[in-house]
Amino acid sequence: MKLKKNRAARRRSSVHRSKLLPGDAVATGTQGLRSRKGRTLLTAIGIAIGIASMVAVLGISSSSKADLIAEIDQLGTNLLQVQAGLDTSGTASKLPKEAPAMVRRIAPVEEASSVSALKAGVQRNQYTDDSNGLDVLATEPQLLSTLEATMASGRFLDAGTAGLPTVVLGAVAAERLGISSPAGAPTVQIAGRTFSVIGILNPTPLSPDIDRAVLIGNEAAGKYLGAEVIPTAIFIRANPTVVEEVRQVLSRTVSPAAPNEVSVSRPSDALEARAQVDQNLQNLLLGLGAVALLVGGVGIANVMIISVLERRGEIGLRRALGATRSHIAVQFILESAGLATLGGVIGTALGAAVTVVYARQQDWLIDIPAQGLAAGIVAALVLGALAGLYPATRAARLDPADAVRPG
Repeated sequence: MKLKKNRAARRRSSVHRSKLLPGDAVATGTQGLRSRKGRTLLTAIGIAIGIASMVAVLGISSSSKADLIAEIDQLGTNLLQVQAGLDTSGTASKLPKEAPAMVRRIAPVEEASSVSALKAGVQRNQYTDDSNGLDVLATEPQLLSTLEATMASGRFLDAGTAGLPTVVLGAVAAERLGISSPAGAPTVQIAGRTFSVIGILNPTPLSPDIDRAVLIGNEAAGKYLGAEVIPTAIFIRANPTVVEEVRQVLSRTVSPAAPNEVSVSRPSDALEARAQVDQNLQNLLLGLGAVALLVGGVGIANVMIISVLERRGEIGLRRALGATRSHIAVQFILESAGLATLGGVIGTALGAAVTVVYARQQDWLIDIPAQGLAAGIVAALVLGALAGLYPATRAARLDPADAVRPG
């Protein structure tokens, strides 16, 4: 009989037990934030800095990578370069003279062009020295289309000018020689001979050696400089679907007797390696952003503990009016999560703004990952909830009589 009465009493108690509706929980949880706006904003800034740094790192890295990928796609990943390597004794070898013709016989090769480094200095005129770090390269007219390079001004070597004393300057070479345009028939001196400048190239990212070179025709190199034209590098455009297959047969095709003395590379690999370096740097910066975020979380926990101490009277009054421990815990967890979410929203907006400004300054494509923005806010929310667990537990454990007692 007594057991039945106890069960009935518990049922009546559960019926009249205080309940906290979701809407009331949110209103109660945000009351502390609304009543202490200054402290709320300052504390949220701690979280905002961490989130902003992480979003900015993700956005800037993603924009840089997007721009790099666009550049690689534009330049093409089907460009291969063959160079002479080292022989068995460790000395520099030479490519056979017939190597360019042999390469062109490979079926998937769409275009190929060689360059030959000449032992000659170039200068603006006879009154200046040639210590400018520029190379003189003999080449073929199809080099322009093989590299998919473009002219800044003038024209490239062709069948008519390749045998004449004419040159085309790379972008860096033109700058160092102080020539901005072929207008006015500017000339340069190569090994004491005068050559007319007929064109200037735009920068060629996949072949920076060309930027620092003065290009003359193979025929003109032999005719006016008495040079023996031996290819030092061959640029190849292959069918994009079989680039690796072509890459594997180039060494033996170029030098059947000593394929190990031939070096084959793909210039776009250097850009992809740079993207990998950017990825490593991104991981480092994300680590620093995580540290800033952790510091912000500690700040929130500290502020919430202080808030519990300041609001002991409020907590005791609510408990006396029927609020349960879980109600008090939910209130402070929601307050902590709301504080962190505010910081997350501010930080996400700030990080996105930094990304846009920086990408525009660098003339990059703007690419801010949507998952990065969402992750910033979610990370702040989770961190805030975790940071509020201890203060919420401490508040829930306060005895109502002790909480309302003064002093």
